Amino acid sequence: MENFDKYSEMATKAMFTYVPRILLAIFALMVGFWLVKKVHRLVALSMERSNMAPEIRSFATSFLDIAMKVAVVLFVASILGFELTSLVAILAAAGFAVGMALQGSLGNFAAGIMILGIKPYRVGDWVEIQDKFGQIETIQIFNTTMTTPGQKTLIIPNGQVMEGVITNFSTKEHIRLELQVTMPYAESFPVVKEIIRESLRGIPQILEYPEPEIGIESYDSHNIVIAVRPYIKPEHYWEVTFAAYSKIKDGFNKNNIKVAYSEGVELGPIGS
Repeated sequence: MENFDKYSEMATKAMFTYVPRILLAIFALMVGFWLVKKVHRLVALSMERSNMAPEIRSFATSFLDIAMKVAVVLFVASILGFELTSLVAILAAAGFAVGMALQGSLGNFAAGIMILGIKPYRVGDWVEIQDKFGQIETIQIFNTTMTTPGQKTLIIPNGQVMEGVITNFSTKEHIRLELQVTMPYAESFPVVKEIIRESLRGIPQILEYPEPEIGIESYDSHNIVIAVRPYIKPEHYWEVTFAAYSKIKDGFNKNNIKVAYSEGVELGPIGS
């Protein structure tokens, strides 16, 4: 009976000591999470009104939500009597270890924030990144997804995107193709130029304005190299490239324009 009375007294003291703390902690947790939810909605609404990129809004609100909930849990832990210094030290050490393990990902994250902030390209733009040409499909925090004209999906880490040159073909609404054809020295350039121009007129995707640029680019050992620069919309890049070479070859065939190729070195007359 003496032991029973002793333990009963201890239990009564513990109940009066800890039950109020537990009830207060539960109340603080409920109120804290309710406040977090309200603040989350207000911040999300404010970011939406500021026309911030959806990807940044989503990440920022999620990060803020987690940070506030951690703060609420730490506050509740202090009510229950836990030592906050130890808990904060453990969280800091865990955060440092995670940061070191995800060093590359953090670099991609920082680059993603820059891309979404300065907007060097947008979804739907035709760009060249890391020598890869395609249309931007999605811009995410850690990577950019683009689709090539051959319907291949490329996932490029944002860190690599920001390290190189970004060529955006959509900012001017049209691009210029960089094509090359050759003609023998004996042929007349004005005649060949008109044949090329007429061949390009048979391709509807080539823009009438600006007009295609056709000129002599260089001289090699067997041919005159002619630069052909038609203007097109970015989405017609490969379609027009193939069509232009095909039409020009057909035009050369119909007009008996010969193209030299290496079977030996010969000297010949130079035309006008």
